Amino acid sequence: MHVWGGSNLLQTLIRHDLVDAFWLVIYPITLGGGKRLFGDGAIPMAFQVTKSTVTPGGVVVVNYARVGAVGAGNL
Repeated sequence: MHVWGGSNLLQTLIRHDLVDAFWLVIYPITLGGGKRLFGDGAIPMAFQVTKSTVTPGGVVVVNYARVGAVGAGNL
């Protein structure tokens, strides 16, 4: 299932251990203070990059797939 939403929805899904992958689109700009993507209540999870692309304009699109619990091998 794909879910599109803001940081509040994402934090709720993380808190309930319902995230298997992230597709992040990162723009090379800053606009004010912003919101935390991983806020209070986020459980520790390990991810690995499965795909990434950088557009000519500098936008980074990256997929992170969950690989399990955080451990010494993930750092």
